[in-house]
Amino acid sequence: MPLFNNTFPSASLRPFQTQNSPAAPQRQTQLGKKALHPKEEGTVMLRQTVKMIFSRARGRSAVHHQPADSEEGDKYANRAPPCTSLTVWRKSLLYGCSGFTVIGSKGSLVYRVDNYCGHPGEIVLMDAHGKPVLSIRHHKKLNLLGDWLVYEGEDHVDDNEKRSSSSTKKKQQQPICCVKKHVNILHAVPSVLADVFLGREDKRPAYVIEGSYLKRSCKVIDKWRNIAAEIRQKETTNGSASFGSEVFQLIVRPGFDAALSMAMVLLLDQMFS
Repeated sequence: MPLFNNTFPSASLRPFQTQNSPAAPQRQTQLGKKALHPKEEGTVMLRQTVKMIFSRARGRSAVHHQPADSEEGDKYANRAPPCTSLTVWRKSLLYGCSGFTVIGSKGSLVYRVDNYCGHPGEIVLMDAHGKPVLSIRHHKKLNLLGDWLVYEGEDHVDDNEKRSSSSTKKKQQQPICCVKKHVNILHAVPSVLADVFLGREDKRPAYVIEGSYLKRSCKVIDKWRNIAAEIRQKETTNGSASFGSEVFQLIVRPGFDAALSMAMVLLLDQMFS
């Protein structure tokens, strides 16, 4: 008994065949033309099936992926994360207060600072809802310059409680960074304004602030000389005029905290205003 019949089943049962596709080659009898070997015929059908499935899969994946060797793919691969652009207004939204109002790139309120006196011992940076984000305390020393300590949230413990209770000192929150006003001896590096230390006992700063705050042109630079944040004068849309010293821009590079960069602005304002 032969393993295969000499003819295919009816057209309605033939696999992978449509009305527009040519009919599958039929096997001939031993007296006619030489028929394809069943193994060769199965290979042809398998190739057609794989080609059809691959073309459909490629059509679906083309929506989600860019070709690696195309110009469009290189453009997306080399695109860097965008910087955060903040508009800083040196004015509080509350009547009778001095402070800052920080607006995001979409026009929404991001940060606010409301101070009831000119040079307070503590400055609190709040979000748009009034929740404390960072607090800054001036720790004075005998050299009259002192250190500015930046804490996360708000430090509610005053100096009297710290002196009276030793347990309160243990529970006191550690600062996330310490900022010192740079002293230019013999004007060696006149462009350096302040040094930022991640630990109070560190000998070398993790960041330095260079430039001129009065001209609203400063840069926060890390130890590898990379720019982490930048203060610029804010100009009009056509670039013909600036808003002066009361309104300026704060550009935060990817990887650096926007709230911490705003704390640097507050410290520079306390040191040089």
